[in-house]
Amino acid sequence: MTPHEKSDRSPAITVDQICFGWSGDKSVLNNCSLQVPKGEFWMLLGNNGSGKSTLLRLLAGLITPHSGRVAIHSPFGFVFQNPDQQLVMPTVGADIAFGLVKEHLSYVEVKERVREALSAVNLLELERRPIYALSGGQKQRIAIAGALARHCEVILFDEPTALLDPDTQIELVEQVQNLVKVRGLTALWVTHRLEELDYCDGAFLLQDGKVVAQGEPQALKAQVLATESQ
Repeated sequence: MTPHEKSDRSPAITVDQICFGWSGDKSVLNNCSLQVPKGEFWMLLGNNGSGKSTLLRLLAGLITPHSGRVAIHSPFGFVFQNPDQQLVMPTVGADIAFGLVKEHLSYVEVKERVREALSAVNLLELERRPIYALSGGQKQRIAIAGALARHCEVILFDEPTALLDPDTQIELVEQVQNLVKVRGLTALWVTHRLEELDYCDGAFLLQDGKVVAQGEPQALKAQVLATESQ
């Protein structure tokens, strides 16, 4: 695949006037709207309780909005905060292959998909490694490889660096940045770490269930820092 051309600004993710609240609680999302351009890496920033993870689950179809519309290019992948919640097979290769069962591929095709995906995240040598023997950062990259093996166009990341040490956090965000550039993926990455904004194409700031600012990540970062210093 050739590198993505930034001139293509059509949205791969659309959220239009979404409203949602858990039963008996106040609304979590209030007329929330955003668009993520195809082939770009965008981040969703906000304090705890702002609705970031809820919005990602709505996009993934895990929950249904009370009103409004969501649209996302398929196939798409979802990388959880804790990779142990989604890695289910005993070895790396088997786990990635498990995600391909519904595609009814031949053994050779599955093997090729697995190896291609592992190569993309620089972990080909771990194909036979037991899942329990992986580091947290390696597990997150295996979760990403699972989405790549399914040829996902979009990947949603729910605070994927939350359980990682600082060096591994940066390695993971750099890996995703490179995959977006080289493979033309679209990524939406939930975070509360301002330093991660240095690696994305754009960002949204979520407050009280709606997007209150969006655009160039460094400008958004400066806005948040200015607010925190007041």
